[in-house]
Amino acid sequence: MNKLVMTFQKNKFEEVWVQIKEFKGYDLLDIRVYTSVRDGEEKIPTGKGISLNVSHFNDLKKAVAELEKVLRENNLLNE
Repeated sequence: MNKLVMTFQKNKFEEVWVQIKEFKGYDLLDIRVYTSVRDGEEKIPTGKGISLNVSHFNDLKKAVAELEKVLRENNLLNE
């Protein structure tokens, strides 16, 4: 399965893409920085990112929940 789930702007030149990708028969969660190609609208992946087997989704979800807790405790979220 190859599916782009969402994107968000990292800075003026880069976006973060959250995807499900297939690689060598394995479904992976891929969170990667994409950058603009000169003289075009096309985005290309950089080496900055992480790919995890989908079996690690629950671990990632727990880590993000814990991260949110720590950020809130330290008043680091704008929300």
